[in-house]
Amino acid sequence: MTTEFNALIKNKTWGLVPRTSDMHVIRSMWLFRHKFRSDGTLESPGLYISWTLLMLFCMGIFVKQYTCINLWVSSSTSKCDNSLFIYHHGHDIAYLLIYVDDIILSTSHDTLRVHLMQQLAAEFDMKDLGPLRYFLGINVTRQENHMFLSQQSYDMDIIDRAGMSSCKSVATPVDTKSKLGATSSSLFDDPTLYRSLTDTLQYLTFTRLDISYAVQQVCMHMHSPRIDHWNALKRIIRYLQGTSSYGLTLGSFTYFSLRAYTDADWAGCPDTRRSTSGYCVYLGTNLLSWSSKPQVVVSRSSAEAEYSGVANVVAELCWLRNLLLKLQRPLRTASIVYCDNISAVYLSGNHVQHQRTKHIELDIHFVRDLVQHGTVQVLHIPSRYQIADIFTKGLPQVLFDDFRSSLSIQPPLASTAGV
Repeated sequence: MTTEFNALIKNKTWGLVPRTSDMHVIRSMWLFRHKFRSDGTLESPGLYISWTLLMLFCMGIFVKQYTCINLWVSSSTSKCDNSLFIYHHGHDIAYLLIYVDDIILSTSHDTLRVHLMQQLAAEFDMKDLGPLRYFLGINVTRQENHMFLSQQSYDMDIIDRAGMSSCKSVATPVDTKSKLGATSSSLFDDPTLYRSLTDTLQYLTFTRLDISYAVQQVCMHMHSPRIDHWNALKRIIRYLQGTSSYGLTLGSFTYFSLRAYTDADWAGCPDTRRSTSGYCVYLGTNLLSWSSKPQVVVSRSSAEAEYSGVANVVAELCWLRNLLLKLQRPLRTASIVYCDNISAVYLSGNHVQHQRTKHIELDIHFVRDLVQHGTVQVLHIPSRYQIADIFTKGLPQVLFDDFRSSLSIQPPLASTAGV
């Protein structure tokens, strides 16, 4: 506490001013909370560095520190993400990503890392916590050229909060039946518990994207949960019971490119008849981005629903391409979008505007312009290989397991089991 207080004074976080009668004074207090790693051991907050990963803790109030770092780093703030700072001088490249007082610093080589660490330490009160192990509730394990991201401790906490520590597991997080309606059964008697567990499950999807669709479905009924919705939520937890050690694996790759899979479940919502869109984006062999959410408007046909999904993932690809450009890793080839709807694929390259497509004209022009420019290419893929199906509907176990594996959601790497 004394160290933290001294850091605030040193950085002139506060200024003492006389109190006037019209002031509304906000009280302050010290709150103490232990941080724990995924294995339950105590962790300190820190700064994390990738390429070579270290951990530090920048002491002080977030707004003040953010301003100071902005002035200190001879870099530009990325327009793609205001929390990302990029240093580029000759062959020296460094990325600084800030979340409150936790920071990830990634450098192109060790000499630059040491230099920046020395400068940061001279300017700010920081604590070096060694190699990256834990960040924002996510456990990070490295083995050679692979990185395993897991939230197992958080997963087990959710199961315990639901009172289901001894429940039997199931093979999939959602069944293959039709989607639940808003009034499909009687009201659940503990909506507060339902909402609390649903909130925690949303955070778990950071590394457990295999439950994204199931969680999105139960989130739709938070305002008035029913017994059927509660049973659907419990199924997710039963699935987690048998897969709590699973996480996202990232590895090295040689072919630097973006490819995406997109799917839509047309008019699937029994209440609004809105479609559910889902996509996943790979950088090389690594899963980089994913989404599962209802479309904003009702689609008149499956082709329209699928094409809206294509437009959504193309917008994401544009953002990622711009981000990679800022990171000094521009893409030289078109990004591939795989869609299992032939009509949607045809629309992306057909220059003739039909009367029946005028209500999605903006999406059509947006995608077509990028296709013509060579930035994006939309290709057909058979439904059997449409990985994005896992984000739009309940799947049979064999297909679900296959797609989950394609998303690199798996148990820990062999040599890291039990870490």
